[in-house]
Amino acid sequence: MTYADGFDAVVVGAGPNGLVAAVRLAVSGRKVLLLEAESQVGGALRSAELTLPGFRHDVGATVLPLTLASAAFRAIRPEEDGVEWAHPPVPAAHPLDAADAVLVQRDVERTAESLGPDARAWRALIGATAEAGFPLIDTLLAPLGFPRAPLAAARYGAAGVLPATWLARRAFRTTAARAAFAGMSAHSVLDLHQPITAGYGMLLTALAHAVGWPVVRGGSQGLADALRIRLERHGAEIHTGTRVRSLDDLPRADRIILDLTPRQVIDVAGHRLPERYRRRLSRFRYGPGVFKVDWALDGPVPWRDPRVAEAGTVHLGGTLEEIAAAERDVSRGRHPERPYVLCVQPTAADPSRAPAGKHVLWAYCHVPNGSAVDMTDTIEAQVERFAPGFRDRILARHTMSPASLQAFDANLVGGDIGGGSADLRQFVARPVLSARPWATPVPGLYLCSSSTPPGGGVHGMGGWQAAGLALRD
Repeated sequence: MTYADGFDAVVVGAGPNGLVAAVRLAVSGRKVLLLEAESQVGGALRSAELTLPGFRHDVGATVLPLTLASAAFRAIRPEEDGVEWAHPPVPAAHPLDAADAVLVQRDVERTAESLGPDARAWRALIGATAEAGFPLIDTLLAPLGFPRAPLAAARYGAAGVLPATWLARRAFRTTAARAAFAGMSAHSVLDLHQPITAGYGMLLTALAHAVGWPVVRGGSQGLADALRIRLERHGAEIHTGTRVRSLDDLPRADRIILDLTPRQVIDVAGHRLPERYRRRLSRFRYGPGVFKVDWALDGPVPWRDPRVAEAGTVHLGGTLEEIAAAERDVSRGRHPERPYVLCVQPTAADPSRAPAGKHVLWAYCHVPNGSAVDMTDTIEAQVERFAPGFRDRILARHTMSPASLQAFDANLVGGDIGGGSADLRQFVARPVLSARPWATPVPGLYLCSSSTPPGGGVHGMGGWQAAGLALRD
């Protein structure tokens, strides 16, 4: 496809970061061209009837606390273009085999009091992080900038740099608190014995208290559609179904921003990159993949602890020790028999996603990158473990392997939904060690995917930072 010249900026890839980058540029008065390989904008922000008519599923991201928290989306205000947030009664729950589930409530005090002997520790570790508010969140989501909350960041960092297993055992005394913290920390998709895994658990849990864990009413596609509406209102030109195979295919523009992970950057722009930089990109490491199952259900999940039905997100995996063992297996290339399963009940917050009385549910477990093993039965066994009779509620299911996820969105390499391993090394060097990781050595060429700081999640900060850098340059 050929394009007329005259664009100030071209953005390749319309995932959350690409959309945010394009919005920031367009609102600043630049003429923007946005190109997306798939038929819709959104990347992981897409929704579809995957199972049965009338059951609306999010193909990728559903629960979006980082969206509410990020400086990018606070500035863009997608609510002005139709986004409605729906909060479940309880942000997250962690069922246990021989005890009541742990409920992470919006209120810090209610959550702390439910943990008995660990109430004070919860307030000190998680409550203090939540109370630090947006200044701390902005510091963590813009890790290379000047800290807005230096003292709070120092306190957070002293604990957050630790392995989740180490901190959980020293901060908490009860099985319940340790398990709940492990479930939160396992969002890192890392071996929980590794450094900085505690930081992931601290931030995500604090967000449940600070802003909640909401979904978009009607499906996550609504957030992508709102960004598209904003772009069109500011005169941006958007082409979907347009795969860019080389920078040579693009029209002339002062700025090009790639919402692509390093492997695709090399494919598209490698011939223009200096050899040394290209070699550094080629050493970027992708993390484990996920295997995802969506279900249409004829009723609510029959949780053993019925309070879990009010939670938008449910962490299944049992104790700290069990979750840590499962994540260590994955990090070593093995498929755990009892994996950590992240389960989401969108209809707990948004009943409109299913016919009256019916429900949608999805879950995934972590697997080695590129795994070809079908984990459907294993995942359903973990749900059944905490919700006996679950399988009897299934009307239909839809599965996505790592290969299916990559086919759905090329940035999900080998099923890696985080844009690359987020361990300590790649937390600092993402995608390469640089004071300006969104800029490449090629003048006017920038990167903005989740392979740039601050990493995975629907926060848009990679796109926000890349666009800001492009405007300043």
